[in-house]
Amino acid sequence: MMAAMYRYLFFIPLFLLTVSNLQAQENFLDLSGTWRFALDRMDKGIKEKWFYQNLEGNVKLPGSLIEQNIGDDITLETQWTGSIYDSSFYYHPRLEKYRQTDNLKIPFWLSPLKHYVGPAWYQRDFQLSAADLKQHLKLFLEQPHTETMVWVNGHLVGTQNSMVVAHQFELLDLVKAGKNTMTIRVDNRIKEINVGPDSHSLTDHTQGNWNGIIGRIGVEKRSKIHLDDIQLYPDIHQKTAAIRLNVYTNQPKKLRIQYMAESFNTNSTYTTAIHSKLLQIESKTDTVDLELALGEDMLLWDEFNPNLYRATFRLYDGEQLLDERKVTFGMREFKADGRYFYVNGRKTFLRGTCDNAVFPLTGYPDMDVEGWLKIFRKIKSYGLNHVRYHSWCPPEAAFQAADVVGMYLQPEGPSWANHGSSLGQGRPIDRFIYDETNRMAQQYGNYASFCMMAYGNEPRGNQVPYLMAFVNYWKAKDSRRLYTGASVGGSWPVIPNNEFMVRAGARGVDWDRRPQSESDFSDKIAQFEVPFVAHELGQHCVFPNFEEIKKYTGAYRAKNFELFQEDLNDHHMGDQANTFLHASGKLQALAYKHEMERAFRTPNYGGFQLLSLNDYSGQGTALVGLLDAFWEEKGYLTADEFKKACDTTVLLIRAPKFVFDHTEVMRLPVEIAHFGRQELDKQVLHWRLLNTERKAYKEGKITIDRLELGLNQQLGEIDIALDGMETAGEMKLELQLEGTSVRNDWDFYIYPKELPQQTKEVYYATAIDDTVRQVLEQGGKVFLNLAGTITQGKEIVQHFRPVFWNTSWFKMRPPHTLGITLDETHLAFSSFPTQRYSTMQWWDVLHKTQVMHIEDFPAAFRPLVQPIDTWFMNRRLALIFEAEVGNGRILVSSADLSEQTDNLVRRNLYHSLVNYMASSSFQPAHRLELDVIDGLTKKESKLTFDTYTVSSPDELKPNLNEMIQQ
Repeated sequence: MMAAMYRYLFFIPLFLLTVSNLQAQENFLDLSGTWRFALDRMDKGIKEKWFYQNLEGNVKLPGSLIEQNIGDDITLETQWTGSIYDSSFYYHPRLEKYRQTDNLKIPFWLSPLKHYVGPAWYQRDFQLSAADLKQHLKLFLEQPHTETMVWVNGHLVGTQNSMVVAHQFELLDLVKAGKNTMTIRVDNRIKEINVGPDSHSLTDHTQGNWNGIIGRIGVEKRSKIHLDDIQLYPDIHQKTAAIRLNVYTNQPKKLRIQYMAESFNTNSTYTTAIHSKLLQIESKTDTVDLELALGEDMLLWDEFNPNLYRATFRLYDGEQLLDERKVTFGMREFKADGRYFYVNGRKTFLRGTCDNAVFPLTGYPDMDVEGWLKIFRKIKSYGLNHVRYHSWCPPEAAFQAADVVGMYLQPEGPSWANHGSSLGQGRPIDRFIYDETNRMAQQYGNYASFCMMAYGNEPRGNQVPYLMAFVNYWKAKDSRRLYTGASVGGSWPVIPNNEFMVRAGARGVDWDRRPQSESDFSDKIAQFEVPFVAHELGQHCVFPNFEEIKKYTGAYRAKNFELFQEDLNDHHMGDQANTFLHASGKLQALAYKHEMERAFRTPNYGGFQLLSLNDYSGQGTALVGLLDAFWEEKGYLTADEFKKACDTTVLLIRAPKFVFDHTEVMRLPVEIAHFGRQELDKQVLHWRLLNTERKAYKEGKITIDRLELGLNQQLGEIDIALDGMETAGEMKLELQLEGTSVRNDWDFYIYPKELPQQTKEVYYATAIDDTVRQVLEQGGKVFLNLAGTITQGKEIVQHFRPVFWNTSWFKMRPPHTLGITLDETHLAFSSFPTQRYSTMQWWDVLHKTQVMHIEDFPAAFRPLVQPIDTWFMNRRLALIFEAEVGNGRILVSSADLSEQTDNLVRRNLYHSLVNYMASSSFQPAHRLELDVIDGLTKKESKLTFDTYTVSSPDELKPNLNEMIQQ
């Protein structure tokens, strides 16, 4: 019933939005359809006056060229818009077959059907009546990409360049009754205004540098005297909205305005009184100040109750209705007080993701509300309430949908002023950022979801004074939202007057030491006195999902995925693709869980922005998403599982470790981060520790008098003696607030401290010598510990955590692996409980442990424990393997496993392996020559990595002075 009601409530705003759009269509001459068209590769159209000519080609608008297969074929010489720091694709012999014209597969990003950067001309005829000429006519192009020049009947109307709002041109007296001809030149080159080639507003890394016009295209017809800009400024304390509006008129005029507001997206409808006021307008630059009283029953907008209002304004000349406008707004206050955000006075924690402008079917963003509703509902289903738009601004439909769903947005100016661009050095970009953000505030400023704004991403240049002035400008101009200079990494300079910080530095899993859940980021944010939001938290990679390839049926093809898949096949592991996806996905999910929980444990933490909930298709192919590029699940994690560690209320423990022995007592302080609708009274926390059979080993309850809003509320301590355990076990601690969906869980690994004496049947060795050869020749069994001696694979660095972002963009910066996969039912692990992927106890075995590059082994060979290599190399790796050698059998490990180790996990794993070797079940499936195994410590890898590129991303540069000062 509730689900049905939920769908019904969302039907109401969609219907009202549709009604509003239909009303607007009555005064709108729709120019969508077939246009005449020509490419202008030589940029000679203006000189040759193509606006006087009849163009011969045809194209559909709205749309882009690439989705209509128009442009140039992709070649090795294609001039992409975006940085490449790993040029191995162009030079490495292994990748030569993907450089062939008939098999070209670019690994850096999705491949468009065609590519075109330059001017393109669009032309069509349209009819106007004599009555139309008595109205104010304006050409409306909702989103061209990017610069437009417009001619009507051969006369130049003007030029505009905006990546954030519609291009609008007043047609004035250039049109006539009857047939008119419109010619539009769209130029997507980076010219004088350089926002940066990696800016998500235009880069091939994400949406692509497409040429075209999308969204609504047509001529708006309005009264010669009409309402122009209307801005509403809510005051939730006075229960009023201040209104500032402009009336377009060319002469002084006495007019009357009537206005009111009606609620929608609510459980009930509320209508304000109708207000009326006489106006004396002297010119179109005059600003009229009004006030709208919302009354005692005023409805507030937030993530929990996204109540909206639609204000209707009617402009009269006497009794004649000249114009009517409808404006959507919400009554909300988004403020920073100290280190926390407050929405309508309620303390709020931002749980966000970056939207990187990845649109795999079209290359450009959805222009309809329904498409954005789908995205925001998916985001919200994962417990998130916030979206940052990395160096771009979404279209109006996104703001409309975010208002309906209740999402806090941080759009940005369309710039990553780096890698060839910079701020504060007197270039056109300096003025352009102010122009663009002003256009954003004017066009989208009334939407309640527009809560935060930044110039863009990680600039270079004389950025501190520039961004300080930028923040001051906006703080003085418009108090409806909060401002920060830029979203930046931890090495960028601090902008001291930011109203909130979006910075790296206070992020990451603390897995360079044995995993625990006691640490937080307190020392990383201590210097800041405003809310701190973690910049691009996460970036934990997962292996590609090759089943995704078939989804690319539009303007782009996943040639990068095809290359990775074929390369995996070439390395004899094509049959393991899904296994690698699932295993690496589980580690990715574990990493996101622990990093987010670390944030929730941090006092005075303001929030985080994931990079990201969905995949990032560019920058070398950054598969960091728990969802794919289509916002769809990959099969290893559900929204409900994710929400345990990311929701309005999150249960937390401070565990000193996740591995214990039987003699210890688990002492786990429990706390909660609560940012729900309201404070809670009289709650009961139920906890239980489940054994391997998922039966309760211990359980209990904690009574909670009151849960306030905020972080670090201590609930009590769980003490569990483990002396009732007799064997090794994987145990799960579950916490749940009774009567609610608030729950969380963690896996713990319990091992016996004392182990039985090992059998003498297995010979232990640390190198292949004559004794090893003799044992094997006589049909014996050898455990070979090669820890620290591997040469074939020494360049491959394994950590417990997975690849960060991707190894191509960061030029093979470690780590290089994505966790491990194994058969958890194999008898080798009979006394070492494990899953088929990396879990917490494996840290002791894997972290900074050498891997073996088994490129010389038989094609079908599979190790017992197999590290998963970065998909850019797809090297076949092993951590532990078994084989028949001569008359004997051998088990080889590059992890330091022995009876003598003090490490509890490694000793128990060794014990399990040797017990298996001593059993009749030790029957390896593969036979190897001993010299092949010996080569792991004598030879070097044949397949190695070389970037062939000198330049590197900013995060790898040891000195950022150039980036900051130039």
